[in-house]
Amino acid sequence: MERAASMVFPKGNCVNKNGNSEDVGTTDIIIVGAGVTGAALGYSLGKENSEAVGTTDIIIVGAGVAGAALAYSLGKDGRQVLVIERDLNAPNRIAGESLLPGGYLKLIELGLQDCVDEIDAQRILGYILYKDGKNVPVSFPLEKFQPHVAGRNFHNGRFVQKLRKKAASLHNVNLEQGIATSLLEENGTVKGVHYKNKSGQMLTAYAPLTIVCDGCFSNLRRSLCYPKVDIPSYTVGVILTNCKLPIENYGALILADPSPILFYPISSTEIRCFVNIPNVPSVSNGEMAYFLKTLVAPKVLPELYNSFILAIEKKNNIRTMPNKIMAAAPHPTPGAILIGDAFNMRHGITGGGMTVALSDVVILRDLLRPLHDLSDASAICKYLESFYTLRKPMSSTINTLANVVQKAFSASSDPAMDNIQQTLFGYLRLGGFFSYGISAIFAGLCPHPLSLAFHFFAITIYGVGRLLLPFPSPKRLWDAAKLLWVASSILLPFIHSEGVRQTFFPLTVPAYYRTPPGNKGEKVREETACIN
Repeated sequence: MERAASMVFPKGNCVNKNGNSEDVGTTDIIIVGAGVTGAALGYSLGKENSEAVGTTDIIIVGAGVAGAALAYSLGKDGRQVLVIERDLNAPNRIAGESLLPGGYLKLIELGLQDCVDEIDAQRILGYILYKDGKNVPVSFPLEKFQPHVAGRNFHNGRFVQKLRKKAASLHNVNLEQGIATSLLEENGTVKGVHYKNKSGQMLTAYAPLTIVCDGCFSNLRRSLCYPKVDIPSYTVGVILTNCKLPIENYGALILADPSPILFYPISSTEIRCFVNIPNVPSVSNGEMAYFLKTLVAPKVLPELYNSFILAIEKKNNIRTMPNKIMAAAPHPTPGAILIGDAFNMRHGITGGGMTVALSDVVILRDLLRPLHDLSDASAICKYLESFYTLRKPMSSTINTLANVVQKAFSASSDPAMDNIQQTLFGYLRLGGFFSYGISAIFAGLCPHPLSLAFHFFAITIYGVGRLLLPFPSPKRLWDAAKLLWVASSILLPFIHSEGVRQTFFPLTVPAYYRTPPGNKGEKVREETACIN
């Protein structure tokens, strides 16, 4: 059936830019006036005039780390997959450069471990924490794994392109460049997506399931979750060249005033430096360079100082980005599901984002595997509610750790915050079980919130004991009480935002026991191993 084509002219502007009337050709409908009513009507008619591109099993909006990995996984399972990505060129961003060992294990589960090959990725075995002239190593506990298992750091664009290439190699996966403008909904059920292709043509794709993973700037998330985005700080990134970190295969995290400073290699010749700051000075007028030279550079490790200054002076080498935190707050909608940074974000200081995303991909792939028919949108939506509980061990552990670490490591005039930093530093210096447990959680190798809670409790007890010894004077008692108060005020809101029941008592959540439609009695769960 032919649909109407429409043209919208703002009132009083049916002339060209020279002031002359102009023949614009014929159309079905002309709308004069581009106010709210006119624009909305034009958009509605334009959508009706969009061309249907047929049906597929699953539509994936976004081909970043989560979208490309999921497309490959579902394609390998025999699904017909259409991937709509805004820009298929290599991304050029300063995030998504760190893959934790736990994320690398998920990459192996997905059969995508070769995507870190031939991109000059650097093996990371841990980080060195520096404070007040002292340091403590935080080594990933990798003894029980094969030698190739480690963290990987790289240029994000190179990694994403390898994932996309892997997905596109499957005949049943179609990657198309286009901008998803809206979800196609009928009676509360998502039937597909409206999108504009590379040529500017409006198209409509239909599928029984649409998976949205279009990143932190998602324009579709509001239909599928209750987003509450917080920006606690900003990251300033520069690339250093012609220098080496103090210990090979180890990053460096400096606890300094006014900002924590992070260094890690992203290629054999480049080191990324991140500076976490509450507000962003202007880059264009030189305020940022002045800030970095005068306040940050003196806190940089001596062996990196000269390269850091040269990096600041290099043209267009200073980049900034907001650190976004958004707890997962799904709005279950038949026919669609939301994953990746579009759904859940945590502070980037621990580099856990890609590990959470790949873990989510593994869980969603496993949930979809027993489903041979995706047509019953309501039944599948109810079944997929288990995804939100099954993802909690990995996501809640990494989210909470990242958000708490950012808060604890931020410079503050409050002596209690310095006590918290000293406590964490001292706890890690105890070594053995204490350092091992924290590093396992940090590495994504112990996706267990109870283990994280245990170590937070142990750190607090250690901190209180450190303040009270050798004699609990009134001032020491006050300092210990304040440390307890400040530590609780940092930790508890993040635990609450993750959901206490789903995080710590998942077996009490009915969705945990959902069975695949048509597969009664078969429960799908994620088995998580914890290294203590």
